[in-house]
Amino acid sequence: MLRYVGQELSISRRYYEIEFICFSPYSCVMLVRFPDRLRLPLDFDPARLADAMASFSRQEWIEHFVKRNYDGNWSVIPLRAPAGATHPVQMIYADPGRADFEDTPMRADAPYFRTVLASFACPLQSARLMRLAPGSVIKEHYDNDLSFERGMVRIHIPVVTNDAVDFRLNGVRCVMAAGSSWYLRLSDPHSVANRGASDRVHLVIDAAVNDWVEALFERAAQRPAA
Repeated sequence: MLRYVGQELSISRRYYEIEFICFSPYSCVMLVRFPDRLRLPLDFDPARLADAMASFSRQEWIEHFVKRNYDGNWSVIPLRAPAGATHPVQMIYADPGRADFEDTPMRADAPYFRTVLASFACPLQSARLMRLAPGSVIKEHYDNDLSFERGMVRIHIPVVTNDAVDFRLNGVRCVMAAGSSWYLRLSDPHSVANRGASDRVHLVIDAAVNDWVEALFERAAQRPAA
């Protein structure tokens, strides 16, 4: 809902509503329903995650193509990709303009990742393993469409990590243990630095908001802060 000079305009979707308060024709603030991070009440076996990841060879990782966003080595294995994509760059691109995503052959090679993805009772778009090598940095940026309020959420599940990984969201560090799952409002500024001696790999899932996601986030919001 957009509120300005006593007028109300609705921007409605099936499962969500965007609400803004405008202080002038040039200054509006989006109201949000949930915090910028939520630890979700879904946990997975870190050892099985690591074993599933280890089934892929080093040669299967695809270098991330948005080079201006990072320094070092940032690479991807797509488990779900835009339908019909065959070029590696197309397969790792979480295209916000597409709704037709499909499993890749890589997903078939990793049964535990299939189990993890099946835990999400919502429309899944992209699903990618994203590896940040030691000494590498993802520069601060934001992803415009990735928030509950806009109807598309990004879930992070750490597969392997280390204590020297520094993930910042809105300037505040978020420590995520292997096997945990998190909603991160990545339409806000965020960055990552791997200052450790080992890879940091997350399973990153983009999903459309539905009733199940809404209920999951409500449960997460009621849990004590991590």
